[in-house]
Amino acid sequence: MTDVFENYLSSIGRLSAEEITFATKFFKPINLKKGDFFIREDEPCRYIGFVASGSVKAYATDKEGKENITCFKFENEFATSFPEFMAQEKSRRSIRAIEDSIIYRINYLDYQYLLGQLVALNEVIKSVMEQEYNQKERYMLNYNNRSAVDKYLHVLSNEPILIQRVTTQDLASYLGITQRSLTRAKGQIHRPGIL
Repeated sequence: MTDVFENYLSSIGRLSAEEITFATKFFKPINLKKGDFFIREDEPCRYIGFVASGSVKAYATDKEGKENITCFKFENEFATSFPEFMAQEKSRRSIRAIEDSIIYRINYLDYQYLLGQLVALNEVIKSVMEQEYNQKERYMLNYNNRSAVDKYLHVLSNEPILIQRVTTQDLASYLGITQRSLTRAKGQIHRPGIL
């Protein structure tokens, strides 16, 4: 499975084969069963993880205990709560497996050491941070202040992986609508003659 991580680092094109081999030694694989936590809200954010297989959701819990999902991460994506990881503070959100997953994780001290040893890795991290920012920006543009039907249509055409791999309950939370609204939107869109 380390091949998946090595292939990802290689595809970025900023690290030599030797640097990739060196870097991967610091990332330790963990197996998460569906429902297991990678990071817990209100606990120190100790790791950055690379999703080699499976998927996770990131969410904050409101006062009523309801999950407000902010993103999903699938294979070849990094998962953490970046601001809290960098500051070594308590995470403001949880990251939890929604499928059985293998994640390669690195702790903060090893991460800092590795950045000091491989200057090119800073470019990789910068690229990951830019992807994270762009994902949040797209989320804000495409899912705020839109109808349930518009949100679901956007998912259908731009993020079909969510429909294939995410539960209706989690998708509704991500879209900021109720499960009932999502079910109605699906019904309207998938009625014969609509699409």
